[in-house]
Amino acid sequence: MSIEIRHLTHHFGAEPVLQDISLSVADGEMVALLGPSGSGKTTLLRIIAGLTPHSAGELYISGEEVSGLAAGERRAGFVFQHYALFRHMTVFDNIAFGLTVLPRKTRPSKKEIRAKVMSLLEKIQMPHLADRYPAQLSGGQQQRVALARALAAEPRILLLDEPFGALDAGVRAELRRWLRQLHQSLGFTAVFVTHDQEEALEVADRIVVMRGGHIEQVAVPESLGNDDSNRFVTEFLGQINIFRGDIGTDGGVRIGGVRQPVAALTAGSGPVSVFVRPWSLTLQHTFSADAVAARIVTIRSHGHYRTAVVTTEAAEDEVTVILPPDTRAAAGDSVWLTIRELRLFRGEDELALLPQAQCA
Repeated sequence: MSIEIRHLTHHFGAEPVLQDISLSVADGEMVALLGPSGSGKTTLLRIIAGLTPHSAGELYISGEEVSGLAAGERRAGFVFQHYALFRHMTVFDNIAFGLTVLPRKTRPSKKEIRAKVMSLLEKIQMPHLADRYPAQLSGGQQQRVALARALAAEPRILLLDEPFGALDAGVRAELRRWLRQLHQSLGFTAVFVTHDQEEALEVADRIVVMRGGHIEQVAVPESLGNDDSNRFVTEFLGQINIFRGDIGTDGGVRIGGVRQPVAALTAGSGPVSVFVRPWSLTLQHTFSADAVAARIVTIRSHGHYRTAVVTTEAAEDEVTVILPPDTRAAAGDSVWLTIRELRLFRGEDELALLPQAQCA
């Protein structure tokens, strides 16, 4: 079942919360709404669900304009961060609840309800826990039950509001994989809200990056980090180092006064911000003509890899570099940084993306 949003706007009083939002979600697609707090992602999800009315615009589900329909008439399943299971009901009864309260003429028989619930219990890998109560389940198990309950009534769309936000990191990673497999198996249309970039990249077919009530970019996970639409998206996604740069009258790019081995640009001379990911930097102890001088502040271990945090006059803040396994480095070392890939911005506008082939 598809979702079509056209020029949707919403205000809280006089304050605009969503501004001219247009978005299409294809049948069977899972889309993530990703952004910082206050970006409008949860408000947009609630509007799709019918829990919050929008101020202007159009909203279609499966080609039907649903702006005038109450939440219960939209046939949208909703999963919250905090499960909201009925504590006095067993796992089986929680999942069956939405089916048992349907109008009599559309309500399945008890036999059909049981078959439906047992099928869902198999899909969430919990048939042996059908008679347990929520208090007897782990957080991850409770969230699986909440998902099964939302799917039981065969909603047209599934909406999830930070569904794994209340769980610890290990359980979140496990449930992300499980949700992706479940989606591939059942093919339901879903929109979920998250502030977790890793979650969005791992689970979603497409990611919608939001800021201040606007959509900044819509992209598949594979292109989101490589084809960023603006400075905000580049800064927001993953870790970034920002150097002070300059384009000379000859079009050459300099960082901390050091000319970089890239083709001359025609963007006009003047200061620029140079964005470099930690994995696009190489740290070395020997001088080279295009390297930037730095000093190591500390070495950090991240389990399967290490990073060096360095200071340099070419950047206002500390710079992070990912170290190869065999690199010998210690706090206090004087080092040199070479850049393999960089992005140039002047204000909010991107001037150039210079990949590895054009850098050192």
